[in-house]
Amino acid sequence: MSGMLTEEDIRSALDRLLERRTASTRLTSMGVGSDDLDDGRRYLAATVNDGWHVPTWPKAHGGRDATPAENALIGRVLREYVVPDMYAFAIGLGMAGPALLAHGTPVQQDLWLRPIAAGTEIWCQMFSEPEAGSDLANLAMRAERDGDEWVLSGQKTWTSRAMWADWAICLARSDVEQPKHKGLTMFVVRMDAPGVDVRPLGQMNGDTHFSEVFVDDARIPDAWRLGDVGEGWRVAMTVLAHERAGGAGRGGGDGSMRESRVPSWIADLLTPPSRAEHARSPVARDQMMWLYAFDMISRWTAQRASDEARAGGAPGPAGSGAKLRTVTSYKGRNYLVNRSIGAEGMLADGHGALETITSPSMSIRGGTDEIQRNILGERVLGLPGEPRLDRDPPWSQSRRGL
Repeated sequence: MSGMLTEEDIRSALDRLLERRTASTRLTSMGVGSDDLDDGRRYLAATVNDGWHVPTWPKAHGGRDATPAENALIGRVLREYVVPDMYAFAIGLGMAGPALLAHGTPVQQDLWLRPIAAGTEIWCQMFSEPEAGSDLANLAMRAERDGDEWVLSGQKTWTSRAMWADWAICLARSDVEQPKHKGLTMFVVRMDAPGVDVRPLGQMNGDTHFSEVFVDDARIPDAWRLGDVGEGWRVAMTVLAHERAGGAGRGGGDGSMRESRVPSWIADLLTPPSRAEHARSPVARDQMMWLYAFDMISRWTAQRASDEARAGGAPGPAGSGAKLRTVTSYKGRNYLVNRSIGAEGMLADGHGALETITSPSMSIRGGTDEIQRNILGERVLGLPGEPRLDRDPPWSQSRRGL
């Protein structure tokens, strides 16, 4: 394909690979109630040669060297096609991949990026620990140098996709005598390596998509270190910025067609008649219109943030606002559906039950709502931050309290 990429070019190519969405298309979102990997793998295998899912990546690594404008155009057209829920692949595509592009060596990029784009390898993110969740920089997993290897020991928790993952990006403490943000180094860990034990955690919605991971003297080649020694926090910020900005957001969703006059989630509320009666009440209509307007504002704000990211080359703190808006919309829709079905809303197998009991977790996973508001307050609005006495002392001292 040469010259300016057009919508017709994209549709012509995608029509040979994917099915078009219809008004009845419904897809799962965020892996809720589903452990299906096959649909995502087939989709990525079908689109990787022309780089349709990660267009801005280099062609050699499964992208198409697309410009930001082409990337946005491809994203708009992809909404017209059945793209499966990419939850299982999202960390590799949307977080680990961008971190490898920003901080990885050419050898690392050649080794890991193409399998991520093709869906042949799944990644997870080993960040949070039992005593270092929101305060991520307080993590305690140790990384000790032994010649050309590192020996990792410690525990991670709330590790999404770990039970599927082939690889992980893992933040560990390589120097306890440095302040907590400076003594960290990022590594890539093979999930089936000796000393790595993955234990899935059951959630109240029945999924086991989070795990605790125990690492006992696991040996990692120095060639699998991502970024410089002691620069792990900088790499982690790249990962988290992309996570908050939406990661590999293409895929899944509620099946709404582009240019649909009525979003599918509203159509669902109006059928069958048993739900329509409540949904047409003045209170429910007001709530629906509030959410609809909120979604439109979120879309425009996301476009502005995307334009700013193009200018700056990476997502900024505005990604925290995007996450807050996504959570508000997800929870608002699901709670409204739940209220609309009356007593059936109390049943475990009722309409939308999985989404309803999944909703509270959205305010916790990927950084709590409170953390996102702190980021917006300090980095976007310029409000003074809270006093932090543990930034400068060595972690070996601040860990015990000051």
